[in-house]
Amino acid sequence: MPFTLATPCDYQEVIRKSRFIAKAAPIAQPEDAQAFIQTVSDSTASHNCWAWKIGNQYRFSDDGEPGGTAGRPMLTAIEGQDCEQVVVVVTRWFGGIQLGTGGLARAYGGCAAKCLQAGERLPLVARVRCRCHCRFAELALLKACLGDHEALIESETFDAEGAELVLALPSAQRQGLQQLLADISRGRSRLSDAER
Repeated sequence: MPFTLATPCDYQEVIRKSRFIAKAAPIAQPEDAQAFIQTVSDSTASHNCWAWKIGNQYRFSDDGEPGGTAGRPMLTAIEGQDCEQVVVVVTRWFGGIQLGTGGLARAYGGCAAKCLQAGERLPLVARVRCRCHCRFAELALLKACLGDHEALIESETFDAEGAELVLALPSAQRQGLQQLLADISRGRSRLSDAER
């Protein structure tokens, strides 16, 4: 089962006088990754290498290190830790001793892996999107029961009679939530698929 991070985390290590600081964070879209990279990159450092992965999308950068010695090993570390929807930035301050291409790959990949291991991880659950309309009198009870079905409210639009909810929930919970909604509304409300 893939995991993401619950919160940002970091890890530091000195390898042959070079200082490495790895910082990682959960992301939902590529723009989140770029914003995090810009925020944590240090202009005084020798290199700010990074990698991120969201599903089948991924990017990485060696930021001036020899090709394939930083970004690719960091991406491999993300995949090796079974992580998804994460970004990792490893910042290096050169300490005067050359590490060689193998040493660089081990340093960057190792720091990224240790950073991800140190973070609090959350399992990623595949969710389906559904919509339903609920009257005002039933809305509070429905909302109180959403947690039992691991359902998240993505949007809520009010009208004269109640609210239209767009929900994200694990597909295994759909039938149970459908039954709950029918019971609460006395059969007036149903779940339907919501387009992305």
